[in-house]
Amino acid sequence: MFLLSRKLQLIAATALSLCALLANADTLSQAINTEAAIHTDAVKSQSKIDALDDHTRKMLEQYRSATRQTKTLLTYNAYLKELLNSQEAEKNALEQQLQDIEITQREIVPLILNMQSSLEQFVQLDLPFLPEERQQRIANLKDMMARADVTNAEKFRRLIEAYQVENAYGNTIEAYRANIQLNGAISSVDFLRLGRIALYYQRLDGSETGFWNQAEKRWQPLANEYRNPIRQGLRIARKEAAPDLLTLPVAAATEAVQ
Repeated sequence: MFLLSRKLQLIAATALSLCALLANADTLSQAINTEAAIHTDAVKSQSKIDALDDHTRKMLEQYRSATRQTKTLLTYNAYLKELLNSQEAEKNALEQQLQDIEITQREIVPLILNMQSSLEQFVQLDLPFLPEERQQRIANLKDMMARADVTNAEKFRRLIEAYQVENAYGNTIEAYRANIQLNGAISSVDFLRLGRIALYYQRLDGSETGFWNQAEKRWQPLANEYRNPIRQGLRIARKEAAPDLLTLPVAAATEAVQ
């Protein structure tokens, strides 16, 4: 009886131990599950944190990139603004130049025409040396003035060249051969030009020597004593003789007409 009671007690104790063990096992399992859940949540949270950190870094990089681009654009816009201001100033300057050119064109045309007319009158009133050459130059200039395909700049340039040629005549001596009307007949003679001071002629055979009387606008014979000086002057002008003093008649200077 006692022995049976002892076995029952052992069985009961074992059962209680098993119950306690089972209860502890459930608690442990719950703890493990809880810890696993916490770990899982921690992993998820860390993933979220990592994702947020990556997103934050990307946003920070985007912000920095946008800041750099903004700075670059601001610098470029400032440069474009200065460039536009410069172009606007250049545009205004060009417009002003065009206006000035238009005004100059209106002013230079009368100037050119007056210069051409003055040159033509000057040649007509000057000593009659190289008449064909000089009259042809004047005629060419006159024809050019009416041509639309020649610019005013080219007309002015050609006109200045003609003035320079005429100006050079006053500083040189020249000998040339041409025809002249003497005593109602055309004769070939040698001409001697001393600047614009005097113009002489001499027949080819030396039989007659004369000069242009500017006051009377006619050819006038000279005495035979001037035959050799004129001949020597012709040789000097042709560079056939060394420069030397010549005794020649020269018209007296007259007061300019006001």
